[in-house]
Amino acid sequence: AALTGPKDFFGEVVTVLRRRRDLVVNALSAVPHLCCARPDGAFYVYADCRSLFGLMTRSGSVLENDSDVAGFLLDEALVATVPGSSFGLSGYFRISYASSDEDLAQACRRIAAAIGQLNGARSAS
Repeated sequence: AALTGPKDFFGEVVTVLRRRRDLVVNALSAVPHLCCARPDGAFYVYADCRSLFGLMTRSGSVLENDSDVAGFLLDEALVATVPGSSFGLSGYFRISYASSDEDLAQACRRIAAAIGQLNGARSAS
């Protein structure tokens, strides 16, 4: 069926994934301390989170690396990301956009709100 079925399915999937990619890239790029490049392929983006290193969470923990950032986003924003260092890209976190537009928009809002709690809370070290 995959070989003989309608060929426009893949075009529709690509259109949806591009829209979701752009939603995530644009939303995360608007968050202070994050920078997000627009990937040409895949179903995930990497956000540069190195500007968050040295910031303190509300609980007093200092974000020292991308693993700390991923843990912080899971705990505070309830958003699952993966440290870029797991893929050889330290200083970044990876987030999938293989989800609904609504879920992605909510995840990006939660990330922005959680990071907003860090602003001005740089550690003394």
